[in-house]
Amino acid sequence: MSHTGAALAAQAEQVQPAQANDPAPIAATDPEPSQQPQEMPLPEPAPVPRTLDDLIPPEAVDDPEAWAAAGSVDAGEVSGEASAEPGVLDDPISQELADLLPPPPPGLQPALDAAFADFAVDMPEPLEPDPEVESLASIAAPVLGDLPELADVRIDDTLVLGFPAAEGAFPERREFIARFRELSTLRQLEGDQSSVQQIGARARADAELLDNMLRTYGYYSGEVVRQLSGGRRERENGDQTAGDIAGEPSVRFDLLPGTRYSVGRVDLGPLSRMSGEDAERLLAAFAIQPGDPLYADRFEDRGIELRVALGETGYPFAKLAEPELLIDHARAEGDLSLAVEPGGKYAFGGVVSGDPAFLSSRHLSRIARFEPGDVYRQSLETDLRRAIIATGLVSSVTVTPREIAPPSAGEPGEVALDVAFERAPVRTIAGAIGYGTEDGFKVEGRWEHRNLFPPEGALRLRGTIGTREALGSIGVRRNNFRGRDQVLTADIFASDIQTLAVDSRTIGVRTTFEKVSNILFQKPISWQLGGEVLYTDERNRRVRGFAIDLPRQTYLIGSLFGSLTLDESDDLLDPTTGYRATLFLAPEVSRSQGNETFYLRAQADASAYKSLGSAVLAGRVRAATIQGARFFEVAPSRRLYSGGGGSVRGYGFQGVGPQNDRGEPTGGASLVEVSLEARIETPLFDGAVEVVPFFDAGTVSLGSTPDFRFISYGAGIGVRYKTTFGPIRVDVATPLNPGPFDSPVVVYVSLGQAF
Repeated sequence: MSHTGAALAAQAEQVQPAQANDPAPIAATDPEPSQQPQEMPLPEPAPVPRTLDDLIPPEAVDDPEAWAAAGSVDAGEVSGEASAEPGVLDDPISQELADLLPPPPPGLQPALDAAFADFAVDMPEPLEPDPEVESLASIAAPVLGDLPELADVRIDDTLVLGFPAAEGAFPERREFIARFRELSTLRQLEGDQSSVQQIGARARADAELLDNMLRTYGYYSGEVVRQLSGGRRERENGDQTAGDIAGEPSVRFDLLPGTRYSVGRVDLGPLSRMSGEDAERLLAAFAIQPGDPLYADRFEDRGIELRVALGETGYPFAKLAEPELLIDHARAEGDLSLAVEPGGKYAFGGVVSGDPAFLSSRHLSRIARFEPGDVYRQSLETDLRRAIIATGLVSSVTVTPREIAPPSAGEPGEVALDVAFERAPVRTIAGAIGYGTEDGFKVEGRWEHRNLFPPEGALRLRGTIGTREALGSIGVRRNNFRGRDQVLTADIFASDIQTLAVDSRTIGVRTTFEKVSNILFQKPISWQLGGEVLYTDERNRRVRGFAIDLPRQTYLIGSLFGSLTLDESDDLLDPTTGYRATLFLAPEVSRSQGNETFYLRAQADASAYKSLGSAVLAGRVRAATIQGARFFEVAPSRRLYSGGGGSVRGYGFQGVGPQNDRGEPTGGASLVEVSLEARIETPLFDGAVEVVPFFDAGTVSLGSTPDFRFISYGAGIGVRYKTTFGPIRVDVATPLNPGPFDSPVVVYVSLGQAF
């Protein structure tokens, strides 16, 4: 029998179980048929391993490399040479099986020998070495070296990350830690009494998270070493208490980032083959070049930038495929493929309404911020959609580009914008009931049809009944009149109003044409032009505590007015930076008791905002004057007054300024106000609450030039609760130099900041 056949026979001999009186197995050689086996004692059965650690022999732990070399098959044995020691199998695996399995019955051995007498296996010729296989083997089995020195970063009481301590070894460390804090499953356990099993399960999830994050930052050969309750470093330092799992379990992750991969080849499909200014702009928007760090987040961000650039350069039908990344570990690079189909360049055509009887195509073209022939821009299409929603007449809008002329001879094609929308309810009924310490009870009601005169022509009826106010008005308003955000209004009204200073009964007509700012479209410049005619019967208020009926006086007043506002603030209702400035001029003529008076009412307002970390410092100045008439020649309702929630807080509305000998506010011909407040953020309700200390001062003078004889100061503290539609304001103020009729504390509630 050949050597190979003897080895296989020896393995086959171990298949049958040994009987109690069976002789010991014979050696794996060719015995003579007449030779009788010798009686041998049975070997002691091998102990059954209880754990995986029991399967590892001590010499494998002491010297793993020597143990692995000792278990290898000698080249001479493979070539067919017999072992020099009789009775010992040449195959180490077969020898181990022979030691563990009992021998077969003695009667079976001759039959097995005869069956395998002529059995032989031809050894194959060795293959030529393959360079690619050797390269893959070197990648699959990297050379292990000593771990680098690590710097610990404690995330919380139970979680520690270890990063390479060498400077520049992991430049993304700060961003990496912040991102891990947001996504960590273990960090969600902070403050909870969790079991070791829960921590272990979440530690595995965090290990996978860290591994994915390393790849996100381009470390495709990185390694994450997870240790529960101390691990390698604590055992090296001999710290046994930290490793007490039953006491206070903790988790440590050692991050070994390895080499940061870089971008290899970049293929943008048809876009890579474009030329000209558009191609340069689009490639600059993508801005990923070979050699850049292989950051996955950057691919997504730059893909969005490229999509935006395509839309802003005139390519409404551009298509971007999903990016594909091919990692080459041998080069430590990733080749990026992103198929970009620009789809042709286009210019704007017309705007086509899907419901012209409700909102015509002509009106929608006026709303748009582009003209036919302008190069297509996605942002202008989006702006048109937002403007249509801002009308309040529709519940949903879709704007779809449609080709009406293809590009030809290097010239852009033409697209029309098809606008489809659903009508929203156009009638509104609203009402309010309130009470104020100054105004008493008040009930208000309003009915409005917002598109009674298409397009965007509204009719509004309004009425108010209260302790000190009665008002009725009919108004017509047309939004987007002959242009975007231009509003034309006309109102006819009648009122009977009693303020702290004035008792007036008025009938009037007022019309305005203005370009306005709103929450959706805050404008750097807005303006207003208008005129009004009033017939009013009025007097100063009767003195508190005196039953004196003062004489009433009628006035016929005509006025033209205009205002200009510069707004460089960052928010309409809650500014934090920038400034605002408004100039108001109103030449007026007044006729009363056969006398005519001409005068000019002028007012300037300026406010500024400065962000100081978690606080905003805000300041306001107002100055006003009446030129051309003495104050008593002007109707009481047209004079200048100060005091109230938008003026000098701590005083009632119109409560600041000169008074006559009966204690009545008379108003004046000039005014100066100054306000300063600090809007300080708090952690309450996730930062939605602000605390606002403030100080106000104001004066009203009888002459057209301020003399500061009647100056008042107020101070207090307020609270702002920020909502999606603006802050809700509550201010509590006290007058610092009150008069005999001023309350010690005044509360103001409104929407938006004081200024």
